[in-house]
Amino acid sequence: MQLRTEARKTIHLAFPIILGEMAQMSLRLIDTAMVGAVNYKQLAAVALVTSVMNVPFLFGIGITLSLSQTVSMAHGRGNKAQVGHYLFNGFWLCVAFALFISLGLEATKGILFHLGQEPDVARLALPYLRLMGWSVVPMVLFMALKQFTDGLQLTRTGMLLSLVGLPLNIFLNWLLIFGHWGLPRLEIVGAGWGTLITRSVTFLILAGIVLKHPTFRQYSLAQRRQWHFNGKTIKELLHIGIPSSFQISMETGAFAISGILIGTIDAVSLAAHQIAISMASMTFMVSLGLSQAGSIRISHAFGRNDWNSISRIGKSTLATALSYGLFCAVLFIVFRGQFPFLFNNNPNVVSTAAWLLLFAAIFQVSDSTQAASAGLLRGIKDMKIPTFYIGMAYWVVGIPAGCLLAFVWNMGAAGIWTGLIIGLTMVSLTLSIRFRKLSRAQRAEVAPDAVPQGS
Repeated sequence: MQLRTEARKTIHLAFPIILGEMAQMSLRLIDTAMVGAVNYKQLAAVALVTSVMNVPFLFGIGITLSLSQTVSMAHGRGNKAQVGHYLFNGFWLCVAFALFISLGLEATKGILFHLGQEPDVARLALPYLRLMGWSVVPMVLFMALKQFTDGLQLTRTGMLLSLVGLPLNIFLNWLLIFGHWGLPRLEIVGAGWGTLITRSVTFLILAGIVLKHPTFRQYSLAQRRQWHFNGKTIKELLHIGIPSSFQISMETGAFAISGILIGTIDAVSLAAHQIAISMASMTFMVSLGLSQAGSIRISHAFGRNDWNSISRIGKSTLATALSYGLFCAVLFIVFRGQFPFLFNNNPNVVSTAAWLLLFAAIFQVSDSTQAASAGLLRGIKDMKIPTFYIGMAYWVVGIPAGCLLAFVWNMGAAGIWTGLIIGLTMVSLTLSIRFRKLSRAQRAEVAPDAVPQGS
């Protein structure tokens, strides 16, 4: 009964986060679907850019996670001044990382022509990469402020603004991709402009809300005396943010490298991979929302040193993630023949994507539970060992196994996806076992009589 109660609380907190994350992912899916309507080579160009920039982009998003964790711990202690201090230092830390990422993408954009892709695909991808690279700045800053509001367990604000961005992005894409209302037909470049404008608008609106709305003003402008840089605070934020970024980047990097490797096969395989990975990414947003909600609740309890609550929240979150993963697996298997038509109607692309969706179905359970486990460990500030586990699983085992299956055993794209399944399964098992061991050990230390043998 207690676990069901905890699960309901986590789902209640997670629901707005999930909607917000799905809205953000939908911006990419909108670009993918609307550009795919032009032709499959432009769809392949979107896939190439996504593969190249996902790692640096999500490295920036990982830094923002330090805000939700530290704000949640300070909020658990009831310390408004400390919340304001973390907001100031965390936001400007995110500004620095966002600018570094965007400038880095601009400086290395020529890499598109050295990845073994079809020349036409690389040429189409270049201007889209430049626009998407600069859109990292407003996106990371929006996510920083969203993590602040989420850390206060006020998750509806970020959700609503993320949802507002959807119709705006669709409208801008409609205007700029297809050249309506007398505007030039920009195709893939129009999608880039649409995303950049949408991300900028939503960031500016959220910044105004955080500074002006009474609910958040008590933590932001009202705490201006806390607006000073502090080396210890920056170090604490980086202690959470850097490993979080590496964790996300190593996982996303594995998928990005997979896309590039598949692109060396042919454009049809790459376009099909983009469809399958887009669908898997959308379902992962729910897993990510559960992970973030569980992590925020764990951090709140961690601030109170309440290990009994930490254990209950952790078990219920993992059970919820497992159930969701099974549901998604069934969904992908049943509708694998229909989903690809949302993106493209080329028969070869559709049939290949339908085949890859079977592999996406297999890793849904592992993907969901590994995300939840990583979030739970982040909530108790356990970062270094999980980061090592994730690196080993993907880069020492998963990717090499995928390359062996794809290019030596001639399994093609299916071989790469099999390697991803192996990596995800290893991460899920190692992280969930680690959280269980740590929570049991800490409960025994706090109250030895409260942890019966075998629990």
